[in-house]
Amino acid sequence: MSQKLNKVIAEAMELSFKERAQLAGELLLSLDEPSESEVEKLWIEESKHRLQKYRDGETKGIPANKVFKNAINDIS
Repeated sequence: MSQKLNKVIAEAMELSFKERAQLAGELLLSLDEPSESEVEKLWIEESKHRLQKYRDGETKGIPANKVFKNAINDIS
């Protein structure tokens, strides 16, 4: 563990039972919903992965007009 994490844990252990429970709840909730920057980072990684698969010939592109036509049909 990092020194920063060890320090946070040590400080958290000084909290009351109720405060530790609240902290635990907040930490768990933070794992359920990634921040905007985390989501952006994941999408960048995914787009790089998809581009590489396209360049390697593992997948084919779909013309934009077909994508938009399908999207409109899905909405209707």
